[in-house]
Amino acid sequence: MTTKTSVQPPHLPSATTSDRLRVWDPLVRTFHWTLATAFTIAFLVEDELLGVHIWVGYLALALIAIRVVWGVIGTRYARFSDFVRGPRQVLAYLKEDLACRAPRYVGHNPAGGAMILALLLSVAMTGLTGWALTNGGEDWEEIHEFFAYLSLGLVIVHVAGVLFVFFHFRRLA
Repeated sequence: MTTKTSVQPPHLPSATTSDRLRVWDPLVRTFHWTLATAFTIAFLVEDELLGVHIWVGYLALALIAIRVVWGVIGTRYARFSDFVRGPRQVLAYLKEDLACRAPRYVGHNPAGGAMILALLLSVAMTGLTGWALTNGGEDWEEIHEFFAYLSLGLVIVHVAGVLFVFFHFRRLA
C-alpha cells in the first residue's frame, strides 16, 4: 500500500503593498544574525585568536540554548511546532520544490524547518566539542573540526535554499 504524502502549507494571508506580515519576531531576527556572525568569526579566526574563537563559541552555545527555549514558548512562527515536520513531509516538499510546484509558506517550509534543526544541532555540537577541547580533551579536535565543516556546509546549503525560494516565488509574484 502506497500513501502519498502531501504538503499542506498554512493559509497565506492576502497582502496589499501597504500590508506587510511580520513573521520573524525581534528575538528570532537577533538570534539568526548574531549566530551567523559568531559562527563566521569563530570559523575565520580559528587558533590565530583563540580567546576570541572560544568566546564566540560560548556565545553560539548560549544563543542556541535561548533559541531552543524560544522554540517552545515563543511567538507563533518561532515555535518548532509551527515548522518542524517529519521526514516524509520534508521529502515530499523537496520533491515538489525541485519540480517548481512547492506551495508557499508563511514562516519556514518543511525543508527550512529541517535545516534549522540540522544547523542548531551541528553548531551546538561544534560548540560542545570545542568546550570539551578547551577543557583538556585533546581527542575532541577532529570531531570539533568535523562539526565546524559540517556546519559550514549546512550554511552554504541554507543560503542556496533561501536564494532558490526567494527567486522562485519572486518570479511567480
